[in-house]
Amino acid sequence: MPDADPGPLKYRRVLLKLSGEALLGEREFGIDHAVLERYAMEVKDAVDAGAEVALVIGGGNIFRGVSPAGRRISTRSHADYMGMLATMINAMALQDALEAAEVHTRLVSAIEMKEIAEPFIRRRAVRHLEKGRVVIFGAGTGHPYFSTDTAAALRAAEVDAEVLLKGTRVDGVFTADPERDPDAQRFAEISGREVLARDLGVMDHTAITLAKESGLPILVFNMNSPGNLLRVLRGEAIGTLVHWNGGAAVPA
Repeated sequence: MPDADPGPLKYRRVLLKLSGEALLGEREFGIDHAVLERYAMEVKDAVDAGAEVALVIGGGNIFRGVSPAGRRISTRSHADYMGMLATMINAMALQDALEAAEVHTRLVSAIEMKEIAEPFIRRRAVRHLEKGRVVIFGAGTGHPYFSTDTAAALRAAEVDAEVLLKGTRVDGVFTADPERDPDAQRFAEISGREVLARDLGVMDHTAITLAKESGLPILVFNMNSPGNLLRVLRGEAIGTLVHWNGGAAVPA
């Protein structure tokens, strides 16, 4: 375990899912390194507080820029493998930013890339977390037809994370898209069953179903607000908690 004072953390072992698009910043393609460094510092603060942090990041900032507008890869499985490789580019960039901030990391790939990443071995990944290392899971599940949302839910369950955190650019789960509907209202808590029934788009249905079967809560919050990650870990009323206890949704 890390030597840092753990402090009053509600969640000690977490998996944080970030979208590849989050790394765009104000760019149209690629990685905004200012955003990357900011995220690295947020994770560093969490680790310094005693949290065990695993990460999954998407690849949409890279893969969606590969093909010209209006053109698509005709074979779904081929396109999905391209997306997995894009996640590895982001994962390597994130690893570099974390290590520049003096955070020990391990990059784990679901596809064999022994020159740059470890293979996924559950016990080894858990041991890294126990030693205070940030574990970055790249290449999704290693299989086509599964999103990085599903990979995040899978890895969170496998490493016994207490909660699956989804860092977004909005403040949680809303009745409608808050970037399009100014009257959209945020939920403080909502059951996963209601998320599916309302089709609120928190994560894809496979990821939500996997979280349900694992009894894994999902907490959606704004990753772009400085200090929010640590606030979430301390149990402050940030974002929206998706739980499996039933009951009506609780407005914020």
